[in-house]
Amino acid sequence: MVTLEDSYTEMTELLQPNDTNYLGRALGGAVLHWMDICAAISAMRFSGQQCVTASMDHVDFLAPIDLGEVAMLEAYVFNTGRTSVDVRVDVRAEDPKEGNTRLTTTSFLTFVALDEDNRPTDVPDLECPTEAEQALRDRAINLRQEQLADVADRLE
Repeated sequence: MVTLEDSYTEMTELLQPNDTNYLGRALGGAVLHWMDICAAISAMRFSGQQCVTASMDHVDFLAPIDLGEVAMLEAYVFNTGRTSVDVRVDVRAEDPKEGNTRLTTTSFLTFVALDEDNRPTDVPDLECPTEAEQALRDRAINLRQEQLADVADRLE
């Protein structure tokens, strides 16, 4: 049995000048890079296999991360296919002096698990044995469905 908790991954990054724009805020590409790494670790922990990024859904940059702040990333597997896993990633910014945090970025990524020959391989089913895990899973599924519906509406 592999659970949502087994996939749970946290990372922290200190926003340094090389990862900022001319306003002293995080470059979107740097944030996406961190999100991809955090989500990949989550996918590998869940599947027990090497995983590669298959897609990244619409990314919402909700607030900036300022130079000197700490980016805190949180990822977990919330859904599976035969060879794929869906991962939710949230990024929060923390002012390390004050301890205040705010949500800055969120997205959903899909990864494909690979075997030793770099071919797609089966992943385990996701188990959510606790109410807290089931609530996280349900929230992620609902948010992703809302996000996909919003994108479809904009395309019409």
